[in-house]
Amino acid sequence: MYYSNGNYEAFAHPVKPESVDRKSAYLVGSGLASLAAACFLVRDGQMKGEHIHILEELSLPGGACDGIHDAQKGFIIRGGREMENHFECLWDLFRSIPSLETEDASVLDEFYWLNKKDPNYSLMRVTENRGEDAHTDNKFALSDKAAMEIMQLFFTKDEDLYDKKINDVFTEEFFKSNFWLYWRTMFAFEDWHSALEMKLYIQRFIHHIGGLPDLSALKFTKYNQYESLILPMVKYLEAHGVHFQYDTRVTNVIFDITPEKKAARKILMIHNGQEECIDLLDDDLVFVTNGSCTENSSLGDDDHAPVLNDTPGGCWELWKNIAAQDLSFGNPDKFCSETDKTTWESATVTTLDDRIPPYIQKVCKRDPFSGKVVTGGIVTCKDSSWLMSYTLNRQPHFKEQPKDQLVVWVYGLFTDVPGDYVKKPMRECTGREITEEWLYHLGVPVEEIPDMAANSARCIPCMMPYITAFFMPRTAGDRPKVVPEGCVNFAFIGQFADTVRDTVFTTEYSVRTAMEAVYTLLDVDRGVPEVYASCYDIRALLDATSKMLDGKKAIEMKVPWIMKLVEKKALRKISGTVIEDLLKEYNVI
Repeated sequence: MYYSNGNYEAFAHPVKPESVDRKSAYLVGSGLASLAAACFLVRDGQMKGEHIHILEELSLPGGACDGIHDAQKGFIIRGGREMENHFECLWDLFRSIPSLETEDASVLDEFYWLNKKDPNYSLMRVTENRGEDAHTDNKFALSDKAAMEIMQLFFTKDEDLYDKKINDVFTEEFFKSNFWLYWRTMFAFEDWHSALEMKLYIQRFIHHIGGLPDLSALKFTKYNQYESLILPMVKYLEAHGVHFQYDTRVTNVIFDITPEKKAARKILMIHNGQEECIDLLDDDLVFVTNGSCTENSSLGDDDHAPVLNDTPGGCWELWKNIAAQDLSFGNPDKFCSETDKTTWESATVTTLDDRIPPYIQKVCKRDPFSGKVVTGGIVTCKDSSWLMSYTLNRQPHFKEQPKDQLVVWVYGLFTDVPGDYVKKPMRECTGREITEEWLYHLGVPVEEIPDMAANSARCIPCMMPYITAFFMPRTAGDRPKVVPEGCVNFAFIGQFADTVRDTVFTTEYSVRTAMEAVYTLLDVDRGVPEVYASCYDIRALLDATSKMLDGKKAIEMKVPWIMKLVEKKALRKISGTVIEDLLKEYNVI
């Protein structure tokens, strides 16, 4: 497996891998990573679909990419997926997946057309005082010291950040900035999360720093991620004869490990309550999604709070059983053993009449029933004790959604502190109480909140004990390599497999690890698109620097006098050169 860039290999069809016709593949889990791996096996590996077997613990596919209309509870979304134009592997995949709505078009085509016609951006990113504009005004409000701390983190070596937390590398000035408010609420970072992961995020998305305050960097699907992304993949795979087996919990993969190689030899599983075993040969490839951010998610309703279930769950137990066999298989305990640091809660609110929508429209400054961008990403209630954020994607968010209803996604980053209207921690609240807290921050008159929450909305809260598990501080080896050293027929895929330069909690990461796994095990002779290299583009770096300083020129920053002296001499040296023109173009000087 190797990396490539540019158009030369982007549109090339690889030759059929040698001996692929005698190979089979078993994929544990049916989330985005597993489905993507199956698609790459079919498209680029040219493996027969009937040789591909997907083993799923639940009764439906999709993993964390969900969107469900439950007959009893209503519409449910545990979370949403934000995308951007440089998800190279994701778009490489979806250019080949047919749209379910548009004839002779791919999923990428319809996504591209939609986001060109209706680009995403926010008109109200942050509120305070119950729905009023907090007037962050697209400013980062970074002090010179805080800006320098970001730059220092950007240039720090990965190994110097192993097991370090964000609050190990930033001071209070940074945490008071709008930058941190935008950042933590958009990506769900906490102070105690990995400084290394934050550094990787800054490097990975440096080209989008300017779009962080108004979320113009983001692109979204037409519907929820299940209907827009997962179902087209499932239909594609079914059309190629891929076998889906649900209600199947894989408990272990047994390896034959020698100094020369590591070979998966058995898959142990429980199918429909019965223990079963699949014996494996070197030609049988195994792809395991190790760990899950939505494992043990629990739902409540209007009258009941969700019950926290912090037992390890099937996917974590599987990884632990695999990891016990060799150090190269990672350290799952690093990510799943402190649920007090990886938990937060979301809720799906469905409006039932015309009472709530005017308050939404007042905040987002758009007609929420227009079918176009509504909030343009999350709206954060800056003074919320729960640090509540909410979003309305294009409506309808579900194909079955009635035209007079809106589906709103709400989440709280701090679930263990009392609310501002409901004097209880979010994790103890029923759906109706969460709706009341949201309506309070939306600006609904206090005397109308109880009746409106009871009769004008339905709320399904969801507790997720591992939702930010991949952000926990880590060191080398905690996340196993996609194909651990010596493995001949086995790969890890998904958010807890390790690949270079890319960032977790993205659809791109799931698809990238899947592509790398398939290309490695089948020796596909085509390059995996490298992570977009904006962090090596001087233009992107200069532009980001200017944006972070809110238009202030870099030479205006307060630095020691000796630096000012060096700066003056350097400016004289570049006077009249293209370097001077470049620095002026990006407002550095």
